[in-house]
Amino acid sequence: MPATDTNVLTPARPVPSRPLIEGPSAWIGPDMRTREAEWSYRLSPTEIAEIEIAVATVRARGLDLAAITREDFPLPTLGPVLQRLRAEVLDGRGFVLLRGMPVENRPVAESATACWGVGTYFGSARSQNAKGHLLGHIYDLGGRSETNPNIRSYATAERQNFHIDRCDVVALLCLRRAKSGGLSAIVSSMTLHNVMAARRPDLLERLYQSFPVDRRGEVPAGKAPFYEAPVFNEHAGYLSVLYSRLHIGSAQRFPEARRLTAEDIEALDMLAELAGDPELRLDMTFMPGDIQFLHNHTILHARTAYEDWPEVERKRHLLRLWLAPPGARPLPPVFAECYGGIAPGDRGGIICEGTRLHAPLVPG
Repeated sequence: MPATDTNVLTPARPVPSRPLIEGPSAWIGPDMRTREAEWSYRLSPTEIAEIEIAVATVRARGLDLAAITREDFPLPTLGPVLQRLRAEVLDGRGFVLLRGMPVENRPVAESATACWGVGTYFGSARSQNAKGHLLGHIYDLGGRSETNPNIRSYATAERQNFHIDRCDVVALLCLRRAKSGGLSAIVSSMTLHNVMAARRPDLLERLYQSFPVDRRGEVPAGKAPFYEAPVFNEHAGYLSVLYSRLHIGSAQRFPEARRLTAEDIEALDMLAELAGDPELRLDMTFMPGDIQFLHNHTILHARTAYEDWPEVERKRHLLRLWLAPPGARPLPPVFAECYGGIAPGDRGGIICEGTRLHAPLVPG
């Protein structure tokens, strides 16, 4: 099912014609698989040495992880490279994979400091849950998010369907892999938009209308337990995406939320089916030391279910940062419901009553 398929199904009634998204953000998985050298970067020995010196320096100063700034973490050679990669994430194809971070047989505190320091070159860290975690741990703590709306899927071993995170850029550093599974998959939401525009413009138009979205128990002060927002959002010349099928579906538990119509479900089903299409998506197998950066406004990401090792010291473990880059694209006002605000460099994340910002070094 290639993205260039023009086998259009004529809708029953006229619908607005949405312009196609052009440029590097509208990519196709099979094409990207042949161009890995363009979206991946391996750290050189010199660049690794710079990271290790910076880590040792800030740790010797006794700085709390959450207090480390870019100025505390000088990377004279790698810094300009990270600036170029950041531009590729924000204004190009929307993702990069940085390889070679030394993490094996090292304390989590050292790897977390390295991850945080590199992250400061992309943006400021945002809270990833109501507890105020600025550093997230992708680690199976048990339970199922599909049956418990208060469990976040990143703390389970279950499959994660395609979605965005509640920030401009998400970064994932692999510390340890699972025994099997846990494959990362990404897809251009801009390409999904274009395919739907060609095949079912009537269903695409539905995704420009608001859906109820569950906050999953993490409710900011003064807010309702769900909000309403479209999946596709045009603003100031940009198309940005807010999408989690899990959160849209679970909002139906609230009697006051608008009931999803048959057309809503058909549109959401088509988007999900296209996202999982191997002719559109790109799969990645994380290795220890890989850092993946994704632009949530133009990329959806997913993960297959995994089987973990029985030994605690071998369990799958990734570190995560939610980042707010300065100079990021303008966002429409509706994003404030999900991001807490829309000011570039100071938006994204989850802040609730009692949230205390900190960067824990252990899962939980």
